[in-house]
Amino acid sequence: MKLTLNGEKTTTQATTVTELVAEVGAPEAGTAVAVDGEVVPRSQWGRALDDDTQVDILTAVQGG
Repeated sequence: MKLTLNGEKTTTQATTVTELVAEVGAPEAGTAVAVDGEVVPRSQWGRALDDDTQVDILTAVQGG
């Protein structure tokens, strides 16, 4: 599947948000996901992804 991940075109084997988060190595805790500009609650991460979808994965980092 081809999609845009954090602004870059990419190809992935992931078919759901959960699989994509795991594929990029983002931890579930402290991670937010938006699909086509809409925030996806963690309870809905099982939702299917489609070709040409825009996905943004953001992770919180500690520091000061």
